[in-house]
Amino acid sequence: MSVPTLDRPPAAGGEPQVPDGPDGPAGPAAPAAGTPGQDRGHRGGMLPYLLVLPGLLAIAAVYFYPLYRTLVMSFQDYRRRHLWTGDTPDWVGFEQFTNVLTDAHFWAVAARTVVFMVVCVTLTVGGGLLIALMMQRMSLVVRLMVTAALVTAWAMPIVVATSIFRWLTDSEYGIVNILLSKLPGVDFRGHNWFMETWQGFAVVAAVVVWGAIPFVAVTLYAALTQVPKELEEAARLDGAGSRQVFRHVVFPVIKPVFTLVTTLSVIWDFNVFLQIFLMRGNNVEPQYELLGIYSYNLAFQSQSFSQGTAVALITVLLLAGVAVYYLRQMMKRGEVE
Repeated sequence: MSVPTLDRPPAAGGEPQVPDGPDGPAGPAAPAAGTPGQDRGHRGGMLPYLLVLPGLLAIAAVYFYPLYRTLVMSFQDYRRRHLWTGDTPDWVGFEQFTNVLTDAHFWAVAARTVVFMVVCVTLTVGGGLLIALMMQRMSLVVRLMVTAALVTAWAMPIVVATSIFRWLTDSEYGIVNILLSKLPGVDFRGHNWFMETWQGFAVVAAVVVWGAIPFVAVTLYAALTQVPKELEEAARLDGAGSRQVFRHVVFPVIKPVFTLVTTLSVIWDFNVFLQIFLMRGNNVEPQYELLGIYSYNLAFQSQSFSQGTAVALITVLLLAGVAVYYLRQMMKRGEVE
């Protein structure tokens, strides 16, 4: 025999009670649309956008607006007189790009830039990987000392590092010439490393690699620590050698990080400017021009600001593919994680 239930009156000042359902007592009724609670949630949803708005405005001021001005200037004939008088320069369309792309010197500079970038990236990534592998086999104390030295080298300003390498290779009192002259049958006294173009670029590449290799080494070492030791031990028990273990076990694990540091190195080494500018002074010789130096010389040495900006935009377009590839790798890595 069922016992009838009595409806409970609402408590004073409380929420109206909903009759019990078949699965137990029901909770309080949901708030109606447009209640103060929903208004607070709506404001909370806009709060993150309001917090990042100052940063977005700063980025637009220091990046997007100069990029817009560069784009406009590349379609004009902007000269020094326009800089001083404020007159509107003539609109010439794609004439600046045509002049640049039909110039044989531009293609020679572009090829030189690509070759220099490939050499620097190969030395940076290869050397960083070797250092990272060696750090795995070091004792804790030695590894900490090596890490401290790498971070110190990476934190050194480019101006300081370039000045040091310029002093090391000085023709009169450079320590490199002094040490090489002590070898039997070798006389490097008074040798100018920048008389030969390939020797000068070797010095510049040394500065670039020395400054970039710490980041690659520390990053790849962090990736190597994530390789499961059980997989390496299992591969060795199956008879795999050190090279086979690295190729089939270690490298697939660190490949995403390896790809990222390689892509970043390509972008950084393609834009090398300050090292060459400081090594060769304010007037860089044509044989030492890379795309960044070439754009600077056109704009500020030849007073052809529009052609200089056209070269800068072409460089941006060349790097756009690399940047897109880098972003895709970042997104893929995020999806895997």
